[in-house]
Parts: sequence; structure tokens; C-alpha cells
Amino acid sequence: MATYVREDWKTRQLRPIDRFNPFIWLGSVSETRYWAWYLLVPSVVVIAMIVLYPTLYGITLSFREMRLTRPDLGTGFVGFEHYREMLNDDIFWLSLKNTLVWVTSAVGLELSLGLASALTLNRSLPGLKWIAVIVLLPWFLPNVVAGNMWALMLDSRLGVINDILVRIGVLDQYKAWFADPSTAMAAAVVIEAWHGFPFFTLLIMAALKGIPDELYQAAAVDGATTIDRFRFITVPMLKMVIVAAVVLRVISLVNSPDLLLILTGGGPGQATMVLSLYAFENAYRMFDFGYAGALSVIMLILLMIFCYCYVRASNVMANA
Repeated sequence: MATYVREDWKTRQLRPIDRFNPFIWLGSVSETRYWAWYLLVPSVVVIAMIVLYPTLYGITLSFREMRLTRPDLGTGFVGFEHYREMLNDDIFWLSLKNTLVWVTSAVGLELSLGLASALTLNRSLPGLKWIAVIVLLPWFLPNVVAGNMWALMLDSRLGVINDILVRIGVLDQYKAWFADPSTAMAAAVVIEAWHGFPFFTLLIMAALKGIPDELYQAAAVDGATTIDRFRFITVPMLKMVIVAAVVLRVISLVNSPDLLLILTGGGPGQATMVLSLYAFENAYRMFDFGYAGALSVIMLILLMIFCYCYVRASNVMANA
């Protein structure tokens, strides 16, 4: 009887008045094999609107002239002119090198601090839960707040860190950390590492909770030392989490110049100028959106190449 009713529902003709009833229409469509594709349509539309269209528009913008300060130039197609200009742009090559230093140093330091703090906090000791909350506090602070806070603490006239270093004899006098090209990038990396390492701590702590204790107990019975257990159990079990965290953090650092914008503005000179900050300045200070679009496309390509090579190398190392 049930089969007969279902077949009758599929084959029977709807009355004219029922053709406009949304419930009857949905009921008839849900019986077809295309129902899953219909359910995906809203998600595809949203993704196309907020991801695909802006990305494609930014790419096409890099091939057009778009200077708000020079409306006489129009908005015509210029081909690869912006990319040819980029090859002869000394600031572009300097910002590319600074981006490599900035991202590599910050992510390496954040990963090291995050792994160390996660291993320390992954113990059953009294008071560690409160310490874990304190460790995660820097991640809760917005970049604007963290940047201005550290700018005040490192101020060359009123900074408390300068005062402490002078009192203990590390410095002879107050130092302008962000005005010296030899220390500006290092100071910014330390601040970024302080602000970002809880991201790694949180993810690694969650991954450590998923490692069975039986593995460590079996290794201890076999005579494995603490270093052996860390090397052959902890690190392999954390590999996928570390890979994902590194990829996400690299993407965030490459695309987010806000901390450098607050601390140094790309200076002194161009000592801390990175690609994202250079694209921001071209777009919102020089109003050259065409050249800024070309810089953004280069960042997109570099990030795609990095993600592919890093994930591929991680898989090769895991299977070796």
C-alpha cells in the first residue's frame, strides 16, 4: 500500500490550484533525484556572492587603470602594465623580502611558544586552568588594542619596558625601538608572536587531549624516554593540527597588515613594509586601486603556492 501511494504521488496530475502551493511543490520535488542539488543552490549563491565575485573582480581590477586621483586616465584595460611596473618597483621587492622575514619569523616563534605552552598546560596540576586562561588572554585582544598597548610600553620617552631595561643595566638610555631600522622588524615580530602564540596553544592543547594515554604507557613499558615519546608519539599525532594551524596563520599574517600599520606604518623608511601594507597604501593613500589589485593577485598566487608546497612536503615527511 505504501509503495502504491508513493508511486501515485509521483505520477498523479496536480490540480491548477495546487500548482502554486509551495508545500505541495516541495513535496513533489523532494521525491526526485535532483533534490540534493536544489539544496546546494543557496550555499552556492552565497559563496559566489561573498567569495567568488570579489575575488574575480579583484583579479580583473589588476588589468585595468583605476586611479581616483587621475580620473583623466579613465578605467580602461591596460593588460599586464601593472605587473611590468611591479618588476621595476624597488619597494615591491623590498616588501616581498620583508614579508618573508615577517611571516617566517612570527610563525616560527608562535609555533615554538604555542607548542611549549600547550605541553606545559596539558598536565593535571592545581592552578593550571587559571594559568591557561591567562595564557590565552593576548589572543582575545584586538590587534588595535595590542598594538597601541605595546607602542606605549616601548615608547622612547615614557615606555615602561625601556625604564626596566635601563634600571637593570641592559640599556644605557631609552631606545626608540620602532625608529631604528635594525630593531623595528624584530620588535614587531616579538609583539606579533606574543599576540598570536595562544592560537597555536589552543589548537595543540585540543589535539593533545585526543592522544590516548595508552600509547604513552606502552612506550614507557618498552623503555622509551620522555624525548622518545615526544618524538615518536606526540609529534606524529599533532602533525595534521600543526599543518592546518601553520597554513591558517600564514594566510592571516600575509593578509593582515594592521599590527605593522599601528606600530611602524611600514617604517622607518621601508624597513617594515610588507606586501599587504604596500597594497593598502596604494589603495587607500595613493588611491591606485589597479596597482593595489595587482599586488593582491601576487599575494594570492604566493599563498596558493605556499599552501600546496607546505602540505605536500608535510605529507611526504609523514609517509617517509
